Amino acid sequence: MDVLIDNLSLYGEGLLGTIELTVYASLLALVLGFVMASFRVAPVGSLRVFGTVWVTVLRNTPLTLLFFAVMLGLPRFGIVLPFQLFAVLALGCYTSAFICEVLRSGINTVPTGQGEAARSLGMSFAQTLGDVVLPQAFRSVIPPVGSTLIALAKNSAIAGSFSVTELLGTYKPLNEMGYSIIWSFVWIAVGYLLVTLSISAVFNVLEKRWGIAR
Repeated sequence: MDVLIDNLSLYGEGLLGTIELTVYASLLALVLGFVMASFRVAPVGSLRVFGTVWVTVLRNTPLTLLFFAVMLGLPRFGIVLPFQLFAVLALGCYTSAFICEVLRSGINTVPTGQGEAARSLGMSFAQTLGDVVLPQAFRSVIPPVGSTLIALAKNSAIAGSFSVTELLGTYKPLNEMGYSIIWSFVWIAVGYLLVTLSISAVFNVLEKRWGIAR
């Protein structure tokens, strides 16, 4: 307990950094994932190609490599941002590819007759997707979206290697101060457990309210 009590502010700062990174990156991932899922089922060929390339490239790129590309590559093009924003971009874009596939799988569970009926009534693609297909698909993708965001929270640990304030990075100053590395990591693990259990609790509530009964 001495490690935690003596360094409560350090752990608190790291936990807050992880929460902020998780929240902002999750919002970005959900927005981009929705856009890319829409592209992948769009009637316009160029949009489908763009969405497919986005998903294929990001899903098959190691996250650490993507962090290097964002942190070191974007400044070469004159894009200079705080490291935390770079981390949000890397995490959000990476996770958006998985969110996209989750949403697309949910869209595919909706009977095609639903979309055809909407179009026969004169609804546009955007109206059909937003008013008919997605509300039904949303109910079936709540658990996998939650699992994906939990994975995002754990992946945020990589940001600590790029000078971003987050929970895992607290082990460095603790190690320098001579604290037991084992107990340092035990309390770091507890912090991540709190974050992931909170996300799980939120999605359990969403699933009970709107999920499909199985």
